[in-house]
Amino acid sequence: MNHDVVYNEHILSIAQNAPAVVTTVLVCQNALIRSGVSHMLSGTHFIVSDAKPDRSPEGPVLCLIYSSPATDDLSETIEHCKAQWPSARVVLLTESMEPAAMAQTFQAGLDGVCSTGMKREALIKALELIMLGEAFIAPALALNLWDDAIRQHQARPDGAVVIGPAATGIAGRLSGRETQILSHLTLGASNKHIARELGVAEATVKVHLKGILRKIKAANRTQAAMWAQQHMDFAANDGTMTAAE
Repeated sequence: MNHDVVYNEHILSIAQNAPAVVTTVLVCQNALIRSGVSHMLSGTHFIVSDAKPDRSPEGPVLCLIYSSPATDDLSETIEHCKAQWPSARVVLLTESMEPAAMAQTFQAGLDGVCSTGMKREALIKALELIMLGEAFIAPALALNLWDDAIRQHQARPDGAVVIGPAATGIAGRLSGRETQILSHLTLGASNKHIARELGVAEATVKVHLKGILRKIKAANRTQAAMWAQQHMDFAANDGTMTAAE
């Protein structure tokens, strides 16, 4: 079927039925980005709130989070937004994103990912679709998922992971607590969630996480989760793990 027909008959018709007014909470520490996003949404039914509402307004709520590729604890931010505004739709606005990190954010409750490279009209239509209950991933970011899947398939067509002696040696240097934390990281859990599950302080989790990053030579929690997924086999019954064979 012609792509223009699909757009005109399905996507465009859905977007045109978007709610009239959407209270928009912009989670962003960068003043320049905040100003740019607010300008793009001016004149639309996405009304950017200067102050975060203490409680959910009567109408629909959009929580728009801006994140740079190096930002950690996105899952925690998403969970916080969902907890404060249970009915809100949560959307991430970013330049780029690793496939594993994207999977973690959707597990945490994310509803859509938009690229900072999107044109104004496309961004607004994407937000309208998300407010109507549709999941959305910007095409530019979705291509990263496709490329990653192809690379994994080409590495081993049977889906197995080849583990060298270096990974086995690193796994042997991880403590029991560190392996437990790594197991939770692969599920996209935030530091707060991990602390609650393990019955320890959140500060303790952060200390262990720093040790994990140092041992496996990872730059952030996302890379650590990717390393664990590629190099470790987790025992479902007790959260322990060993080097994959």
